[in-house]
Amino acid sequence: MNKLLVFILLMLHAPAVFSQNELTHEVYFDTDKFDIIPTEESRLLLFISNLADIDIASISIFGFCDDIGAVSYNLKLSQQRANAIKTVFSNNEISEDLISNVDGKGKILLKIVEEKNLAKIRGLNRKVEIIVTPKPPKIVEVKAEKKAEEPKKKDAPEILKGDLKVGDKVVFENILFKTGYSQIMPESKKNLEAIANVLVERKDIYFTIQGHVCCTQNSRDAVDRKTKLRNLSEARAEYIYNYFIKKGVDKKRMRHLGLRRKFPLGGDPKLDRRVEIVITYVGK
Repeated sequence: MNKLLVFILLMLHAPAVFSQNELTHEVYFDTDKFDIIPTEESRLLLFISNLADIDIASISIFGFCDDIGAVSYNLKLSQQRANAIKTVFSNNEISEDLISNVDGKGKILLKIVEEKNLAKIRGLNRKVEIIVTPKPPKIVEVKAEKKAEEPKKKDAPEILKGDLKVGDKVVFENILFKTGYSQIMPESKKNLEAIANVLVERKDIYFTIQGHVCCTQNSRDAVDRKTKLRNLSEARAEYIYNYFIKKGVDKKRMRHLGLRRKFPLGGDPKLDRRVEIVITYVGK
């Protein structure tokens, strides 16, 4: 009986545990506006950058207005505010597939605490609420039976050492970028150095470095959070280009190009934050 009671208590407590893991953020707007003011955009981008290492289950975006104005006007304005936040997420490589709700809720009824605080209260009601729900921890199932080992897939350095022909594409699968930035993740530095060392030796090949981004609308490029320019795919390709030059690869053998989000791989979004090279010449 005691075991059953403990089990029931645990089950009742479980939803509260998961709700505590939700990440929330609020963005505030000027009166009658749905454009994001610079200070609020900076806060939002900082919030988005903190999501890079989180396995996200869903994102909900809810827009609100203060109590002034007609009901229809407030519903439209609150939806426009929610849409504006969704656009920022998309421009900064957060997949739209993760955004489950983008809703304008209209006005928030005014709760009067002190009359002199009315302006402040209304200001706090002109907002968008963002709720990010992480996925629950994965349960790893250990099986006694051993699966047959799959053939080991060649990595980029191995491919570059082999026979190559014009038009061959080599994807740098282990070179990952931080969301919204052109710099690679720390764990990718060793892999990139190995690729550079091979390219220094392979003086017979010329190639184009192609940069890509994930999750933007209509194949657009993403915004580089460091420079605020919408050229992140080009910035990633240029970062790799400059790295290879520092490592000793002749710049005459290379060019770099940003391809925006024209060629998504269709898998994990982080794999679309990538670079690859296309062989343009192979000497004898």
